[in-house]
Amino acid sequence: MSHGWGYAADNGPDTWVETYQLAAKTRQSPIDIVSGEAEHDPRLAHLAPRYDPSTSLDILNNGHSVQVTFADDTDSSSLTGGPISGTYRLKQFHFHWGSSDDKGSEHTIDGKTYSAELHLVHWNTAYSSFGDAVNESDGLAVIGVFLEIGDENPQLQKVLDALDGIKTKNTQTSFADFDPTTLLPSSLDYWTYDGSLTTPPPLECVTWIVCKQSISVSSAQMKKFRGLLFSAEGEPECCMVDNYRPPQPLKGRKVRASFK
Repeated sequence: MSHGWGYAADNGPDTWVETYQLAAKTRQSPIDIVSGEAEHDPRLAHLAPRYDPSTSLDILNNGHSVQVTFADDTDSSSLTGGPISGTYRLKQFHFHWGSSDDKGSEHTIDGKTYSAELHLVHWNTAYSSFGDAVNESDGLAVIGVFLEIGDENPQLQKVLDALDGIKTKNTQTSFADFDPTTLLPSSLDYWTYDGSLTTPPPLECVTWIVCKQSISVSSAQMKKFRGLLFSAEGEPECCMVDNYRPPQPLKGRKVRASFK
């Protein structure tokens, strides 16, 4: 396996602080959301995602996850409302998952883990680019959606069908006309808090929006994720599993809820 950060014992989340001192700061993510301690905030607006399928570009195995990238040169695929002000453009979405169905999500709810977690990453157009936005405390807004074992999810299948073409690290293929709205739950009730990226460098630039309602995924569909590899072609095969950071200390932060 390549050098650098990862999810193995020698380069996993417990070791990141050695290289990235940010990992020990005060607004790190993910967290365990304690539902009984989250404060309902009636000022929180409804989420208003608006995604244009024509902005979907490609799907990539980046050696840490599978990522679908979007054209972000206009506001065609963007997020408004919720806890944010202004317009945030969709940059990409990716997933985190476990080696078995009983783990894999990064956030947890009252200690409960889910099989996987989807992250839709948006950047604040108050800044000139994604690269500029990640250096600002309100630079990104990430919607987190839990995947829970249940019925097969037909909306997820197009993503899974593309995985055979990107099995190894640093491979990608075109991925056109995909509407990520289809991966959102029917209810957009959410928790929100100030946090960070969950991968190095864990920059503290994220307004997290974690959906209360999960979406379904079957066990067979979860096995498809686990067919990906952390390793590049020609390297010893290393299955892409358990690519999640565990919950970090809350350190006095408030978690707000859009619902009672």
